[in-house]
This record gives sequence, structure tokens and C-alpha cells, in this order.
Amino acid sequence: MSRTGGSTKWGRLWKNRWLYALLAPGLLYFLIFKYVPMWGVLLAFQNFSPFHGFWKSEWVGFEHFRVFFTNPEFFMLLRNSLILSLYNLLFFFPAPIILALLLNEVRIALFKRTIQTLVYVPHFISMVIVASLTYVFLTTEGGLVNELLQQYFGFKISFLTSPEWFRPIIVLQTIWKECGFGTIIFLAALAGVDPEQYEAAIIDGASRWRQMWHITLPSIRSTIVILLILRMGDVLDNGFEQIYLLLNPLNREVAEVFDTYVYFMGITQGAFSYSTAVGLFKSVVGIILVIGANWTAKKFGQSGIY
Repeated sequence: MSRTGGSTKWGRLWKNRWLYALLAPGLLYFLIFKYVPMWGVLLAFQNFSPFHGFWKSEWVGFEHFRVFFTNPEFFMLLRNSLILSLYNLLFFFPAPIILALLLNEVRIALFKRTIQTLVYVPHFISMVIVASLTYVFLTTEGGLVNELLQQYFGFKISFLTSPEWFRPIIVLQTIWKECGFGTIIFLAALAGVDPEQYEAAIIDGASRWRQMWHITLPSIRSTIVILLILRMGDVLDNGFEQIYLLLNPLNREVAEVFDTYVYFMGITQGAFSYSTAVGLFKSVVGIILVIGANWTAKKFGQSGIY
């Protein structure tokens, strides 16, 4: 029996060999760039020295975590990261849902495809270009917005150096760049809604708003919940490049987050073990939040990610 079963198993593998060949590059990518580097988290428990190497460096246990948690900057980093994540959760997360619902109501196919193409384009623009455009529009030295303010109201605003403007700019950048591309998942979910439900609602006299509220939103609720759960894992991950490009000494108090802190400590100052400990803290918090959000979703009768 075992020989037959083995022969059948290998026979299936051979029969589907080209499918497995297509799967191999993805598996190799995750193995080489995701799983193998996980051993690097051990640096967080060492006083790593490039001269002694990975295995001969001194083990210090949780010393780097103790230093990090007692560092006065810890609460500043935590506050900035949480506030930015909260802003993105309140303003950016619903934006693709709202845009997808609006696009779903468009009945002229050509107009709908044109709008979709236009809102997808910013996703493929480099964040460096986005930061450059932000500078061109908002700088006090010839920026378009400030020139209009000066012309019509007689004053200028230091958008790029004022701490109170940093977070709104980051959120607006994220919405402009990623909102359109984020609609793809929701539009795919909306495509699976049974048209007969809308026909029945129209016969019952339901308005477009009622149809959206009682049919469309409940149909994509599971998709929204799953993406929200995954979003919880990025609460402390605000994106290095976007923050770094707008970070300066004048707005550092509100702009410095864990991602930029890891870069400055690990790359510019060579504190490899300390920066690894900070990164590991972020990852552990993300895992805990994902598990907690998934458990909460299931408690309320929603489908989780596992």
C-alpha cells in the first residue's frame, strides 16, 4: 500500500511538474529573503561585533531591550508611530472602500475604466517623486500653494518644517498614492455580488443609498475585516522612505518613528544589535495585534485570516 501510495504521490508531482516549476521562484524568494534572515533576530540578544562574527559575539540577553525601553525617546517614537497609524486607519483605510463604492455605481464603462486608470497611476510613482512634488507645491521658496496664499491672503505657511503639518501631509500623500490601487481588492469583491439582490431591492423600492447600505457593504464586509486585521500588523510600521524624505530637524519631534530610528541607529551609528532589538519589538507587537484582531473578529462572528 505504501509503495502504491508513494507511486501515486510522485505520479501527481510529475503530472503537475510545470505548475510546481512556476511555484518554485516564489518559494525560493520567501525562503531566501524572508525565512533565512529570521536568524538575524538573534543579534538583538548579542553585543554583535563584525570582527567576532555572528557566533562569537558576546551574548547579553535582554540588555538592549532594557536600554530601549528606558530610553527617553521610546515614548516619543511610540507616540509618533501610533498617532500616524491612527490617522491612516481613520482617513486612509476607508478611502479605497469609498472610492470602490463610487466606482461601482458608475454605469458608463468607458468613463469607469478611465477613472480607474487615472487613480491607479500614482501607485507606480516612486515615493521620491511624490516627495519632490510635495516640495514643489509646498515649499516657501516658490511653492505653488504658498505663492497662491501670498497672492490672495498675504502670508505663507511653512508646511515642510512645521510639526503640526507633518502628519496631515503624510496622510494626504498616502491617500493620493495608494487609494486608487487599494480599490482593486474591493472592486473584485464587489464583482461577486449577486445582481439579483439589486433587482429585488429595486422592485421593493430601495434607493441607491439603501442598496449600497444593505447589499453592497454587507457583501464586502468579510474582505474589509480581513484587510483591517492585516492592517493591525503594521501599526508600528509607518514606512521608512516616506517619513525619511520629509524628516528634518524642525519636525523631528513628531516625525521620528521606529523605522527611521532603526535606520539612524543601525546604519549611521553602527548599533546593529540595538537596532535589531527595536525591529524585533515592532514585529512582536505586530504579531500580537494581528492575533488579537483576528480573535476579536471571530468573536463578533466575522471570518478571520485563519
